[in-house]
Amino acid sequence: MIPARYAATRFPGKLMQLLGNKPVILHTYDATVATGLFDKVIVVTDSDIIYNEITRHGGTAIYSKRQHESGSDRIAEVVEDMDVEVIVNVQGDEPFIKKEPLEKLVRLFKDPSVKVASIMRKITNSEELHNISCVKVVVNKNNDALYFSRSPIPYAASTKADPLYYLHIGVYGFRKDTLLKFTQWPAGQLEQTEKLEQLRYLENGIPIRMSLVDFTSVAIDTPEDLQRAAELL
Repeated sequence: MIPARYAATRFPGKLMQLLGNKPVILHTYDATVATGLFDKVIVVTDSDIIYNEITRHGGTAIYSKRQHESGSDRIAEVVEDMDVEVIVNVQGDEPFIKKEPLEKLVRLFKDPSVKVASIMRKITNSEELHNISCVKVVVNKNNDALYFSRSPIPYAASTKADPLYYLHIGVYGFRKDTLLKFTQWPAGQLEQTEKLEQLRYLENGIPIRMSLVDFTSVAIDTPEDLQRAAELL
């Protein structure tokens, strides 16, 4: 599922901005289909413009019927009546998504105890570490997330330690029943403080299993991101 809202707060209409010869959302859809990992790939949108762009190129799109706070809520509305077990949420602004990280994510669900999963990579520069748009995650020995934050975590209190910093890449997998429960829980204090919806799972005692990947993407949140993506393309 690719949630695709037209009226993004920081960069309105970003998913329909041209990247090379086609819009960002079409790059993301085509790249996700090209992985060959999924029974079905669907764009879930509130926008006629995005719906028409996907369907006129032979893709599958569905309208969400209600206003939603998050992509997870938008997806949950659509999958509620579908006979599916695991759903993967690829953000619409990830035009360079690749097979390897998604395959690692899907593989985590071979463990029946995994209810929610996501991916992370090592942070290698100070700009990412201190940028509040770059979400950091710390994990336990099983690679279950302990916490997500916009702040650098863990704090390097000891000069003898060599801390590992991980960047959270906002691609998720859910079991259907867990995703539907998520939509019934109110946003907790941590989620509201950090403005990170994944903290709702942790606050309700649901572990998020993380997979370490070697994947550098350009998620498009600003016009500057679009320029960087064009250079990468």
